[in-house]
Amino acid sequence: MATVKVDKDNFQADVLDAKEPVVVDFWAEWCGPCKMIGPSLEEISNELGGKVKIAKLNIDENPELAAQFGVRSIPTLMIFKDGQVADTKVGAAPKTALSHWINGAVA
Repeated sequence: MATVKVDKDNFQADVLDAKEPVVVDFWAEWCGPCKMIGPSLEEISNELGGKVKIAKLNIDENPELAAQFGVRSIPTLMIFKDGQVADTKVGAAPKTALSHWINGAVA
């Protein structure tokens, strides 16, 4: 399952109302570390199949959502379960660390 793009129009349906846990990657086009973790998140999304959804939210296009969730630096990853933030990770990390964090939070 590939990552999905979310914005203010579909955030409620695709993240907050989702049946499965959702990892939201708050990122921006100009952010080097954000681009570094992008391929890892794609791979993790494919490996986990339907167990978890990984969504990308561009903070430049959706500043109100970044502010609503207190995003101050990027990349910021948040895991949503049942419409609530279950865990947050700030900063880039290797794929193994990201995979371990996601698997631990959604287990």
